[in-house]
Amino acid sequence: MSPWLIGFAVFFAYPLAATVYYSFTHYDLINPPQWVGLRNWRYVFQDYPYLGKALRNTVWLVLIMVPLRVLFGLGVGLVAVRLKRGANLFRTLCYLPFLAPPVAATIGFVFLLNPATGPVDHILTQVHIPTVGWFNDPSWSKPALTLLAVWGVGDLMVIFVAALVDVPREQYEAASLDGAGPWQRFRYVTWPAITPIVLFAVVTGVIQTMQYYTQAMVAGKVASGIIGAPGQSFEPGYPQGSTLTLPQLVYEEGFSTFDTGVACVLSLLLFAIAMAVTTLLLRRRAGLMGTED
Repeated sequence: MSPWLIGFAVFFAYPLAATVYYSFTHYDLINPPQWVGLRNWRYVFQDYPYLGKALRNTVWLVLIMVPLRVLFGLGVGLVAVRLKRGANLFRTLCYLPFLAPPVAATIGFVFLLNPATGPVDHILTQVHIPTVGWFNDPSWSKPALTLLAVWGVGDLMVIFVAALVDVPREQYEAASLDGAGPWQRFRYVTWPAITPIVLFAVVTGVIQTMQYYTQAMVAGKVASGIIGAPGQSFEPGYPQGSTLTLPQLVYEEGFSTFDTGVACVLSLLLFAIAMAVTTLLLRRRAGLMGTED
């Protein structure tokens, strides 16, 4: 077990302990850390102006983005399994978006959904459907990010296809002989067999969404027209803080303002929330699987 113990100590235990220590210090990455006690914690929970907005955005993404990705991935997997011809081509086409680099995919989506020059709003105008601002509208920025996440659902599609293929065919045949329709077969045959995979997809989706950073930051910069050129300043969360997430706050405090103590407090808060949500989901797994402890 020594290789695992060494890796655990170096890459998890020590960074976690160091984060806890630095959260009680004033440290700018240049001068030695100075012990300040609970000052950073009081500042984050009492005076930090962006915490509430980032928490609300992160919770919104977890509650909306994760279920939609799971449902859409399961739906695409069901279609892929039932196709008689062209199944391999269909799976390949559905998986390709997941391979797109996150930065490139986000930039492409921002240009496609640009209210002035993007083809999506142009097509909606042609068919007399009201257009929206997408990444430039605080009310539509998070739904636009959700569309981007659902577009790249190929990873979940592959997982669900593997789970659906393993469901015994004999159970479907027995259910059909008993007169079960498509919904009954899914409810009483497919669902009990794939619920562990659904739980895995939900838990990993929650953890990944709690760490949501790249797409939100890139979308805000590109949509605002600020791409990091010299002399330009950018406040994360464009437009109007609607895409601000906790990981963005951690980065800004740690590597823009060099307030490592506050960044460590935010990191520990993010870690605690992710652990709490994951524990809750695992404790509720019996309800997800339709059984009782």
